[in-house]
Amino acid sequence: MGDTWVGSDEEIARAVLAGSPNAVVALDRDQSVLVWNAAAEQLFGWTAAEMLGRRAPIVPDELTAEHNAVLERVRTGGQVSLRTKRVHKDGGALDLRVDINALRLGNSVVGYVCVHHPARADEVAGLRMERRARLVRRLTDVVGDINSELELPAVLDRISASLTELTGADAGGFVLIEGERLRLVSTYRLPETLRGTTTGLRTSLVDKLLRTGKTVMLESHGLDDLVWARLNGLHTIALGLAAVGGRPYGALYALFAGAAPGHLELELLELLAGHAGIAVGNAVAYQEAVRQRAHERAVFDASADGIAVLDDAGRVVRWNPAAAELTAFPADVVIGGPPPFPLPSPGEKLTFQMENGRWLDVVSAKIEETGEVVIDFRDVTQAKELEEAKDLFLATTSHELRTPITIVRGFASTLDARWDKMSDSERRSAVHTIAERAGSLGQLMDHLLLGARAGADELAVRIEAFDLAARIHAATLGLPVLSDRHRVEVRIPDGLPPVLGDALATDIVLGQLLENAFKYSPMGGLICVEAWSEGDDVVVVVDDEGVGISPPDRERIFERFVQVDSGDRRRFGGVGLGLYIVRSLARAQGGEVSAQPRSGGGTRMRLVLRRASTIRSDTPMR
Repeated sequence: MGDTWVGSDEEIARAVLAGSPNAVVALDRDQSVLVWNAAAEQLFGWTAAEMLGRRAPIVPDELTAEHNAVLERVRTGGQVSLRTKRVHKDGGALDLRVDINALRLGNSVVGYVCVHHPARADEVAGLRMERRARLVRRLTDVVGDINSELELPAVLDRISASLTELTGADAGGFVLIEGERLRLVSTYRLPETLRGTTTGLRTSLVDKLLRTGKTVMLESHGLDDLVWARLNGLHTIALGLAAVGGRPYGALYALFAGAAPGHLELELLELLAGHAGIAVGNAVAYQEAVRQRAHERAVFDASADGIAVLDDAGRVVRWNPAAAELTAFPADVVIGGPPPFPLPSPGEKLTFQMENGRWLDVVSAKIEETGEVVIDFRDVTQAKELEEAKDLFLATTSHELRTPITIVRGFASTLDARWDKMSDSERRSAVHTIAERAGSLGQLMDHLLLGARAGADELAVRIEAFDLAARIHAATLGLPVLSDRHRVEVRIPDGLPPVLGDALATDIVLGQLLENAFKYSPMGGLICVEAWSEGDDVVVVVDDEGVGISPPDRERIFERFVQVDSGDRRRFGGVGLGLYIVRSLARAQGGEVSAQPRSGGGTRMRLVLRRASTIRSDTPMR
């Protein structure tokens, strides 16, 4: 521990007077000099030895009355500060400010203490304070301007521009701290090519600033190797640290090639750096909020589910595109009113059919913080239709199986119980019926097996060239004798090109199409089979004059388990797999099948297969 000097009160007073920067002159009541400190010697030119005990000749004659009046006022109480003139030893006039107070011993006024300092110093200090106040007011405006901008690049550019205005710097820049690297992200009055420049943190002025534990730093050495040397005449860099959330985020660089920065410039740089951290933090938070909102909006808009948000009064405030598509109610119609369907209780599911025929599964959840309700709904029409189709399929299949089984069982029981009592023709008729019904059962089981394989994408076909004309003739051979109500015509041009596909699968397709033509034209009529070449394809059509197919059902008839409920076709029975198998087999061969209306009534089934000249392959396909 060092020594502590302790002196008398008189010694301390003398030391204070000797060290005062202002000229201190003490007078007795007769205005004789009692104290004339070193600053007074320097200011007026007379030494203390010359002045002590005599009147100081420093008051101009024309100001004697003023001087005496001031002393009288001080003697009767109060302090006087005035700007006036005094006389130097060499006779020159001094423009001074004088602060005069009473010199008291106890309750008695024994003299006067006059403190003199050049009036110019007051002016300089005043100008300095005025400039500081002006710049601080401007800083307030700048900060407001910066905070009004929420896009981070624009915030950084405004900070760099404001930096030069407030500090008088010739150029400015802002660097981001990115791990162990610095990246120049904003410049002002510097070449644009510098933007994006990176450098190591550990060899930078920013690292030096961080190690000092300060927030601002002034540097004027070793600047030639820095990127900032691109500013001609650079002699000083003022550096301020910007922190976001209490962590160093970046630094402001004020570059000086003209005037040198002083204390005020560093103070303003420090203040701006602090506000810059706040502005950057706001911009970063805003960008994150914007990014989050954009993400939420993208999810909201892209969702295949309908999503709606209701306010606490149950009014729709958000309605995504899927909601508009599923309900056929656009957003501008729904927003501001209730949703166009009933709502389930939170945590429960409601299945509801819209007027447009769509079935929706609707669920809801309440946001406790805002009182809003989020509604999610999806289209379950296909699932409902499939469920109904399966129920219909089971019922229909049970019926289709029960009838031939009942007949087979009945005739078999009759043969078993009454064989010896039956005539030969009766026995033959019973066996024929059993065989016929057993064939129907076999065909039904084949359809079920093919439908299961098609649904599992396991229909294996072999792609090879075959004679389609021959398959058509084989499929139609003998058809005219099956019904005395129907006429069958086959129109195939000579030289019909071979096609690519599976001959056996095509036999199944043709057989089913012809069976449907007979089945769905119960009143008879013409059944016409035609084929022709069409570009790279070969087209086969089967026309009937039957009950026809309504336009909405021309695609549905090819779905699995679907049987058309409208019109006259429903009464003909079946398990709803025939045309599903037909399309599956056609597509497995690279072809297509479709249902079209026939001119004059009835249906045209159109099968398209590829010509054999388009692709050569015998590789099995799935």
